[in-house]
Amino acid sequence: MARRKKLSEGKKEIISYLINEYEIESAKDIHDAIKDLLGDTIESMLEAEMEHHLGYETNQRSDNENSRNGYKTKRIRSSMGESEISVPQDRDSSFEPQIVKKRQKDISEIENKVIGMYARGLSTRQISEQIYDIYGFEVSDGLVSDITDKILPEIEDWQKRPLSETYPVVFIDAIHFSVKEEGLISKKAAYIILGINEDGLKEVLGIYVGQNESSKYWLGVLNSLKNRGVKDIYIICSDGLIGIEESISAAYPKAEWQTCIVHMVRNTLKYVSYKDRKQFANDLKTIYHAPDEEVANKNRLKVAEAWDKKYPGSMDRWEREWNSITPIFKYSKEVRKIIYTTNAIESLNSSYRRLNRNRSVFPSATSLMKALYLATNIIAKKWNIPLKSWGSIVGELRIMHVLEN
Repeated sequence: MARRKKLSEGKKEIISYLINEYEIESAKDIHDAIKDLLGDTIESMLEAEMEHHLGYETNQRSDNENSRNGYKTKRIRSSMGESEISVPQDRDSSFEPQIVKKRQKDISEIENKVIGMYARGLSTRQISEQIYDIYGFEVSDGLVSDITDKILPEIEDWQKRPLSETYPVVFIDAIHFSVKEEGLISKKAAYIILGINEDGLKEVLGIYVGQNESSKYWLGVLNSLKNRGVKDIYIICSDGLIGIEESISAAYPKAEWQTCIVHMVRNTLKYVSYKDRKQFANDLKTIYHAPDEEVANKNRLKVAEAWDKKYPGSMDRWEREWNSITPIFKYSKEVRKIIYTTNAIESLNSSYRRLNRNRSVFPSATSLMKALYLATNIIAKKWNIPLKSWGSIVGELRIMHVLEN
C-alpha cells in the first residue's frame, strides 16, 4: 500500500485556516470554499494585471494620467459552478484583462485544455508554459495538479464500473515508466488489461500501477474482474507474469492461458546481433505458423539446433514454456492471428509510450495513473468498429471453449 505523503507545515496551516474560516464540516463545505477561493484567486490576478497595466501599485502615487476607476461585477462559469467576481476598471477603459477577457463568461476552457495536455503526457511545467503561450498568464504546478486531481473520483468509478459477463479474449501487458516517490526515482510497471467482448469491441478493463507481481496479486486482480461482473473468459494472453498461471486456474478455471508469442519472439531476439535478427525471426515463424503442434515442435528443435551454438540458451524458454505456447495450434489462422499478433494491445501501448516521450519522470504513481486514464479515453473513442471477421472468430472460440469444458 502506498504511503500517504506528509503535509508540509505550510499546508497544515492553510488547511487549519480554511477549516476555521469556512467552518468546514462536509464535502460540500470544501467545494464551496474552493469555489470561493477560485474567485478570490482570479480577482488577485486581475489586480496584478491592472497594476502592470498602470505601472504602479494600489495606493501609490503616479504621473500616469490613467488611474483606477472602481470595479465592475461579473459572473463567470467554471467546473466549480458559477461565481461572481469584481473586475478592476480604469478611467480611459484601456485595461484588457487576460485571465478573464472582456465578454468572457466561461473559464472552464482553460481546465479542459490543461486536462487535454495532461492526457498527452505533458509535465506540469510544460503545461504551465503552454498556458502562458496561449493565454499570456502563468499557472502554477500546484494549480495544474489541482485541476487534474478533479478526475481522480472519475478514475475510481471507472476502475469499479460493471463489465460484460463474457470476454472471449483478454490481454494482460505491462508498460514501464519512471516514477518519483519519496525523493527516489524507480521503474514502475503499469499493467494494462484489455478485453475483446462478444461483439468484437476492444475495452480496457483496468489499469494497475506499481504493485509487485505474485500469485496473490494476480488473483486479486482477476477476482476484481469477477466482482465487476465478468463470469467467463475463454483465453487470457500474457507474458510469463509471476504467478499468473496459478491465479487464472483459481479465478477462471475454464479459461486457457496463452503465452504471448510476440513477447516470446522479442525476448529471444533481445541479445541476437542485428545481422542475424531477421533470419532468426523468420526461423521462429516456422514454429508458431506451423499447421499443428507436432510440426511446430519439430520446427522448434530445428531452430534450437541451428542457433544454440551461436546463441547458447536462446531457445531454452521455448522449451520451458512449451505447454503455454501450444494452445494456439488448435485454432484456425484467423483466431491465431488475433492471439499471437496482439495488434489489439500494441496499438494501445504505442499511445501509452508517447507519455514517456513527453516526460521522462512522473512525480508520483497518482500522476502516472491520471495520464494513463486520460490517454485511454482518447484512444477508446476510436474503438467503435468490431474486429474484422469477428463473427466467425468468436464462434470458433466459443465452440472450442465449450468442448474443452
